[in-house]
Amino acid sequence: MDWLTKFPTMETSALRDLRKGIDENFRAFTRAWGDTFEWLFEPLRLFLIWSENLMLKTPWPIVLLVIALIAWFASRNWKITAFAVVSLLAIGWFGMWDDTMRTISMIFVCTVVAIAVGIPVGILMARSNRMQAVVNPVLDVMQTMPSFVYLIPVVMLLGIGRVPGVIAVVIYAIPPIIRLTNLGIRMVDKDVLEAADAFGSSSWQKLKNVQMPLALPTIMAGINQTIMMALAMVVIAAMIGVQGLGQPVLQAINNQYFSIGMFNGFAIVCIAIIFDRVSQAYGRRLQKHLEIVHG
Repeated sequence: MDWLTKFPTMETSALRDLRKGIDENFRAFTRAWGDTFEWLFEPLRLFLIWSENLMLKTPWPIVLLVIALIAWFASRNWKITAFAVVSLLAIGWFGMWDDTMRTISMIFVCTVVAIAVGIPVGILMARSNRMQAVVNPVLDVMQTMPSFVYLIPVVMLLGIGRVPGVIAVVIYAIPPIIRLTNLGIRMVDKDVLEAADAFGSSSWQKLKNVQMPLALPTIMAGINQTIMMALAMVVIAAMIGVQGLGQPVLQAINNQYFSIGMFNGFAIVCIAIIFDRVSQAYGRRLQKHLEIVHG
């Protein structure tokens, strides 16, 4: 029975050796490929800098007007538009304008990257059950993994800065747009697809002219959830140098500055509500339009 008492020690030793091997191999990988990854993500860094400069260097009345026009044309609701304007004026009055613009620019970049990656992956999943079977477990892990864990490999590869923060945010926020793109395309009525086949439509024509337009409201719901999850990562991303509203909140936590934390938290909530209400209203408008067209 001695092996029963030795087994935990053996298991611990084996596990320790496994962890050591993984850590050493990953360090070797980062030393060998770190510069290559930095080069690959250089366009993302330039895009982020351009977006941030655009938001910060544009006079605030113009930014306010553009956001108000976007809110109005997307929602056609004066209450949502008024809330957006009043919230941004309050944010500016409390001296949080620059941090808010940095946060909005980061969310914009993260959303664009998530759309560019997530929608094609969702389309591939919708067209292949095998692809769906492979990707779904990966998405399950991405959605259940603690958000802090995403920062570890990204920081080891790229160091501390904006680009690692954007990558971590995208990894955390991308699952909803992939899942709902897949769901929206699969939910398209088969009778409509059969009618498209009867007219001799190719697979690309069916996707472009039938499936994507009909799935657009569901895809918009995925974009809405991606934006909300990206905003939820703002404070965590501040831990690795992402500028914006998350850094003052992090400072408030570390130094017990109650007022700074509350004011910046208020700004994050206002931005979240604006993005949420505008994108939801636009999704509802799309749904009604499609019901009229196909009804």
